Amino acid sequence: MIKLENIVKYFHKGSVNEVFALNDINLKLDEGDFVTVIGSNGAGKSTLLNCIAGGFFPDSGRIFIGAHDVTGWPEHQRAALIARVFQNPLLGTCPSATIEQNMALASLRGQRRGLARGVKAKDRERFREELKQLGLGLENRLLDKVGLLSGGQRQALTMLMATLVKPEVLLLDEHIAALDPKTAGQILNLTQEIVKGRKLTTLMITHNMKHAIGFGNRLLMLHQGRVLLDLRGKEKENLTVKDLLAHFYQAQGEELAMDSLLLN
Repeated sequence: MIKLENIVKYFHKGSVNEVFALNDINLKLDEGDFVTVIGSNGAGKSTLLNCIAGGFFPDSGRIFIGAHDVTGWPEHQRAALIARVFQNPLLGTCPSATIEQNMALASLRGQRRGLARGVKAKDRERFREELKQLGLGLENRLLDKVGLLSGGQRQALTMLMATLVKPEVLLLDEHIAALDPKTAGQILNLTQEIVKGRKLTTLMITHNMKHAIGFGNRLLMLHQGRVLLDLRGKEKENLTVKDLLAHFYQAQGEELAMDSLLLN
């Protein structure tokens, strides 16, 4: 469960460059909600995820993750509750470490990390079983350095590592944007399988309207730090790209007509 109460965030407050990034956001996600988040550039999508993750504190409001009020928690403390996959496949893994070493670190999220010797045999077998789900043959490459993997292989591994220990919330920050269309489709399908299979509470940012409609059980549209739309259930299931654009124009008017180019 995630709950945001009256979240306000400014950047460069009081200066000529002041930006009202999040404008009184109130949001509650129930356990297992898979929410796609869409909006034009500068709408507040990544700011919202960064605020939840602890990249910065809100100027006002409160943030709850599970049973915890994390509003004043620093990013490293929230990391025990949050898993995050970034746009860049190079983030989220250590390229100079092996696949099994990366997975061993991921399996310790939220725990004290001592100086245990190597990867244990029982953990190695578990990693193989987890990697088989990806269908990429990585279960036979445990001793390969992650830096040798392709972007798609690395992002698939990052998804698996992020969910090896079930997080309270999974944050996906345009995690397929740097991949070619075929690989992006594969990672999206993997995302769907992992989120559904592990019943993960998830926020996924995307610029693709078809992906926003086709994935998840709930859709948020942001603009200028505000929630314009919050669709779920049958309302989301029956949604089309044309409908979504119509909602956008109805909420904001013709002054934003060019945003259709950004949202396609």
